[in-house]
Amino acid sequence: MKAAPSGGFFVIMKYLYTILFALLASIAVAQEDLLEGIEIEEDNEVTSTWKSLKVVNFETTKLVAPKELQVVISHRFGSVENGIDDLFGLDNAVTRFQFVYGLTDWMHIEASRSGFNKTYQLASKFKLKRQEKEGFPFSIALFTAIDANTDLDDAIFPKLEFVDRLGYTAQLIIARKISKRLSAQISPTFFHQNFVPFDPQDNTQYALGIGARYKLTNRWSLNADYGAHLNRADGSPFVNPLSIGVDLETGGHVFQMHFTNAQPMLTNGFLSQGTGDWLDGRFYFGFNLVRVF
Repeated sequence: MKAAPSGGFFVIMKYLYTILFALLASIAVAQEDLLEGIEIEEDNEVTSTWKSLKVVNFETTKLVAPKELQVVISHRFGSVENGIDDLFGLDNAVTRFQFVYGLTDWMHIEASRSGFNKTYQLASKFKLKRQEKEGFPFSIALFTAIDANTDLDDAIFPKLEFVDRLGYTAQLIIARKISKRLSAQISPTFFHQNFVPFDPQDNTQYALGIGARYKLTNRWSLNADYGAHLNRADGSPFVNPLSIGVDLETGGHVFQMHFTNAQPMLTNGFLSQGTGDWLDGRFYFGFNLVRVF
């Protein structure tokens, strides 16, 4: 196990996200239909590149609309490899509760809690550029997050400080709606863990994500993404995440179902602590249910 010393940058980040969390708690919500405006392209702007905030694991360029609140309940079960003994992993579920609020048409903020490592996260997403029908060929967004791993045991790590529990993420998302049915993206990702579970691993890590969505019908789509960890330590027991799933859109809900070889749902987790193996049957079924207010 290895921990990194604290720094001024991390203290500043902690305060910034504390302010964001306070803003989230003070905002009233209003219900809107999720399908409103979908598949409409106005003027020169390309819209509906993605129907959900995530491809499977990786963030998309989609943001929550201004003054809209999305509540996301996510379950990712245990590995299916043991079959009926643990009901194909249903006995070992990890749950995440996530609240996402749109501040403007170019920024939303998030707060969530995941059962994996009992991790709390504050996050934000920014729309930097929109794809144009005649002009700029991509949509670009920036995702940032700060995580707190509350599962680390002070009795096992007596020198543990609060800052050692923190992790940070910055992800640039570059997407293109290639046709009415096909969208794709790449996601260069920087993340830092003050405490890493595998000692030779650098605290600062890098990854490159790729993802795609293929629209099957007006309500169904097929999604897939993959993350290549670029500086994983030699001998690490962890693997790159590969995921595939489908999205179903029904009025005020989006229902996502997927299979993946990484049980963690937060970016730092699925990039750095995925342990599954598709060929050995060690993969996980999961779903996300989205409700819009």
